Amino acid sequence: MPANETAPRLRGKYETEIIPALMQEFSYKNVMQVPRLVKIVCNMGVGAGREDAKHVTDAAEDLGRICGQKAKITKARKSISNFKLRQGMSIGACVTLRRERMWEFLDRLVSLALPRIRDFRGLPAKGFDGRGNYALGLKEQTVFAEIDPDRVSRIQGLNIVIVTTAGSDPEALSLLRKLGLPLQEK
Repeated sequence: MPANETAPRLRGKYETEIIPALMQEFSYKNVMQVPRLVKIVCNMGVGAGREDAKHVTDAAEDLGRICGQKAKITKARKSISNFKLRQGMSIGACVTLRRERMWEFLDRLVSLALPRIRDFRGLPAKGFDGRGNYALGLKEQTVFAEIDPDRVSRIQGLNIVIVTTAGSDPEALSLLRKLGLPLQEK
């Protein structure tokens, strides 16, 4: 299947180079057996949103800028008195990326954002869940070029989950390494 001219760069690489390499490495008989990306979920939990709802809306705007898609504000499902949390309070923001936006985001994450992290030695390989999905956390949202550090009111962490169709962690590890994710050796 030839790469589409308007398709993201990383998707073209997946279709032309990575699929044949994975078919040979894991001896798949059919192209449909090759693991692929399903979606990328980006999440910001905002604990300070209890006191001031502006923190949640700022986080949602930042997440929208990073992902190129409007963020959904998440609300608490139940009340927890120890955390001074009531049901229905805004506590975070979430974006689910699929198709073209997913590929563009992953390309920007690998080539622009991760190299900007100070003292970066690779992502830990222990972020796999046993079913071929990978989760990573960033300590601040300012590593993305879309965020102007001077306009940030508070530094906020960011969770990223990469969901694949891989049946096992070694298959997903191989896929993500070939896509350019700098994963450390186990």
